[in-house]
Amino acid sequence: MTVRTRFAPSPTGYMHIGNLRTALYEYLIAKHENGTFVLRIEDTDQERFVEGSVDVIFNTLELTGLGYDEGPGKDGGYGPYIQSERRGIYMEYALQLIEKGEAYYCFCDKERLESLKDGKGFGKYDGHCASLPKEEIDKNLKEGKPFVIRQKMPKEGQTSFDDVVYGHITVDNAELEDQILIKSDGMPTYNFANVIDDHLMAITHIVRGSEYLSSTPKYNLLYKAFGWDLPTYVHVPAVMRDEHHKLSKRNGDPSFEDLLAEGYVVEALVNYIALLGWAPSDNQEIFSLKELCEKFNVSGLSKSPSIFDKKKLTWMNGEYIKAMDFDKFWALTEDKFKSTITKDNVDIRKVAEMVKTRLETLNQIPELAGFFNELPEYGADLYTHKKMKTNSENSLASLKAAIPVLENLNDWTNDGIYGALVDLVKEMGIKNGQMLWPVRTALSGQPTSPGGASELAEILGKEETIIRMKKGIEILENALNA
Repeated sequence: MTVRTRFAPSPTGYMHIGNLRTALYEYLIAKHENGTFVLRIEDTDQERFVEGSVDVIFNTLELTGLGYDEGPGKDGGYGPYIQSERRGIYMEYALQLIEKGEAYYCFCDKERLESLKDGKGFGKYDGHCASLPKEEIDKNLKEGKPFVIRQKMPKEGQTSFDDVVYGHITVDNAELEDQILIKSDGMPTYNFANVIDDHLMAITHIVRGSEYLSSTPKYNLLYKAFGWDLPTYVHVPAVMRDEHHKLSKRNGDPSFEDLLAEGYVVEALVNYIALLGWAPSDNQEIFSLKELCEKFNVSGLSKSPSIFDKKKLTWMNGEYIKAMDFDKFWALTEDKFKSTITKDNVDIRKVAEMVKTRLETLNQIPELAGFFNELPEYGADLYTHKKMKTNSENSLASLKAAIPVLENLNDWTNDGIYGALVDLVKEMGIKNGQMLWPVRTALSGQPTSPGGASELAEILGKEETIIRMKKGIEILENALNA
């Protein structure tokens, strides 16, 4: 049997993290078994349709490397792959269910349905139309009376099914409502279209959120009514913001697009999302997509909801940036660096090489590299460092001693600058840090920087280095004379 999975999103706006995780798991299940990954666009709910959101789906799958084998534009013989283009299919199957006695026409109007609800707006349909005489049904249809088609649920017994994650589940049939299959506009409901499309597209494995567990008995009764084989169900728990709240764009939680805009790289996001509910058999945490395809197994999925830990994602993102090929890093970040550093005499690529290993997100570039463009305002307290054994007094002495040495230095390279400063340290009888820390502080104006004194000086150039060191002297003298 060829494993066939499907990602079936509704084009309603952003790509939520939970949706992307579903796509990823569907992709990994298929690729682990050399199967087929199908994309199906479920756009039957036109009221929720958001213009441009189909493009969001296509772009996200392309960016993340989750290329679909079949779907819009890639017909594998099971199309169309956009539900609204399949609308003529569903009525045929609903009518088959009516013939089998597994569904019925419901002519109840809005007022009657409202009367079934309690004070909180909840109410289960009472099956009023389930046993209408054929003559009445024919008369209503002939008169053009609006109708929906409902699934006829058994009132006794139980329905059971097996789920890869949650195990064997049994539900009393008395709890099941006669759900609508075809709406009054002739369009199928999400639940009905799903079952028909999954069968017709020969889908073998279905990944979806655990909130659909309660609907699965209804799906299974449809499969049973048609005499079709059941797919393998893989229900996954929600992705949570914290112990009590689901991750939700409505509550300000980030979508995939938001996280990209915040400076997270695609590969890190895919890696992290894979671990939201799945644990590998070993302790490996960093996976390429190819490695995920090889190692992913549904037995590693957890019943417990996973909490979206941004700190963990940020750490992982930093690891990906560190390991990234520099040319790829530069292609991703060139515009950010060029908008951060506008001075012509600064080697921006060299700055990028220096900053790359310090970044946790790409959006930290202005914060870490901005001082190359303009020295920030800072106070004399930055010169005091316990480990370096520096204070305002000895920092001032070091800067004053270093300026003439650097002004007369011809070899303006990292090695040349470092050698000159270390020679001066020996001459003054002080520790390396008592010279290098004040120079670094004067050049960056920050408590930490992506490079040391000589590295910063090389990039800034002699003229700017001397200007900044003189500024440092001014800051220290003002503080000491205050």
